Amino acid sequence: MNWSEQVVVLTGGTGSFGKKFIEIMLNEYHPKAIRIFSRDELKQYDMQKTFNDPSLRYFIGDIRDKDRVHRALDGATLLIHAAALKQVPACEYNPFEAVKTNVLGAQNLVDMAIEHNVPRTVALSTDKAVNPTNLYGATKLCMERLFIATNSTTGDHPVRFSCVRYGNVVGSRGSVIPLFLQQRETGTLTLTDKRMTRFWITLDQGVRLVIQAAETMHGGEIFVPKIPSMLVSDLARLIAPDCKVQEVGIRSGEKLHEVLLTEDESRHAQEFADKFIVEPEYHWWDKAHWKGGKKLADQFRYSSDNNPTWMSDGELLEIVEKVGRELGMPLPVRS
Repeated sequence: MNWSEQVVVLTGGTGSFGKKFIEIMLNEYHPKAIRIFSRDELKQYDMQKTFNDPSLRYFIGDIRDKDRVHRALDGATLLIHAAALKQVPACEYNPFEAVKTNVLGAQNLVDMAIEHNVPRTVALSTDKAVNPTNLYGATKLCMERLFIATNSTTGDHPVRFSCVRYGNVVGSRGSVIPLFLQQRETGTLTLTDKRMTRFWITLDQGVRLVIQAAETMHGGEIFVPKIPSMLVSDLARLIAPDCKVQEVGIRSGEKLHEVLLTEDESRHAQEFADKFIVEPEYHWWDKAHWKGGKKLADQFRYSSDNNPTWMSDGELLEIVEKVGRELGMPLPVRS
């Protein structure tokens, strides 16, 4: 894949993922053009002040608007789909708004990618799509199924669709680190449940997984990285060791532990050194596409509580301090 020839369309391009993706693209890959597709003009204005590069194009638009998607994908060679309504409580309170963006918007992208013969599309998913207990997760599950199934209905169009699925992103919009850093000033941190575990991935890791997927995809896979787990209570302890922790109970639709790979999916998945690849259960899938992977054990389940890899206090603290500096909320100097 020659990146210098790629015309990339990035939906949700002004979000946390988009900013890191553009940084890495401009510094290391130098594509022919990147079209940043999002609906917030202020965020695009702010981003233009940070990234002033002639390869960047800023498209105001919403993936719900099929005509605008049609225009944005004209001549594109790679579509990265990162746009979504992500906040669980907001999706629960505004359910059809979540459906319109996360499901119907995804279908608009699929339709227009086929119409414009965009060779490769990679969509970002989440561990919340696995056995979903909230509407956000359910819409992302629908999105995954739309993108994977479309590989069997493209006819003569030379297009392929794959997904990546990963866990909580360190320091992203709405994540727990900024919340705990703010609450530290009040003397009390709110914790839903002291037993809660989560998968943890940095923005850099997430972006590089998507880049790897774009370069190696055959169309139909779900790429699942091997990433560490952490106890949310450990995070609270490290951010504010002298603060009171108030346990408030799990919110509606929230899980105690997250899952990235289920027992049922593991039957048609392969394990590699740094990732799992979930292969589609369709007649058109060529099982020779991916070689060298290991067959998973019967009833294998990759969840945040049975993960063999956990973050140490030092690793967590290093991440927290980095996020704090970026947000202008540094931790006190420790002896």
